[in-house]
Amino acid sequence: QVQVVESGGGLVQAGGSLRLSCAASGSNIVYNTMAWYRQAPGLQRELVASVTSRGTTYVADSVKGRFTVSRDNAENRMTLQMTNLKFEDAAEYYCNVEYSFTDSPWAEYNTWGRGTQVTVSS
Repeated sequence: QVQVVESGGGLVQAGGSLRLSCAASGSNIVYNTMAWYRQAPGLQRELVASVTSRGTTYVADSVKGRFTVSRDNAENRMTLQMTNLKFEDAAEYYCNVEYSFTDSPWAEYNTWGRGTQVTVSS
C-alpha cells in the first residue's frame, strides 16, 4: 500500500510563486513515474508535469517556462515549483504515483493523493 500526501497549496497573488510537494510512502515499493495533475471546477483533470525515476521530466505547454518539476528519489518526494502564477493556474493539484512492488516488478499500479488547492487572486 502506498500513501501519497500533497502539501504547499494556498492563496497567492497573480505573478507570485508557490512550491508544491508530494511525499510517497510504503514498504517494499519501487516508485516509477510521479506526476502532477490539476483540476479546475467544471474542467477535466489535466497533466501538468511529471518526472520518471531516472529524472526525465515533462511539463505541459501551458506552464512551460513557469513551472519546474523535480524529484528526490531518496526521500520519495516530488516538488513542483510554480512561478509567475496566472488566474488560469488556480485548481486543485493532485499527485499521482506509479509504483511496483519489489517482489513483483512486472505489475504496475498507481495511486492518487487527496489534492492541494491553489488559489490565484488579483
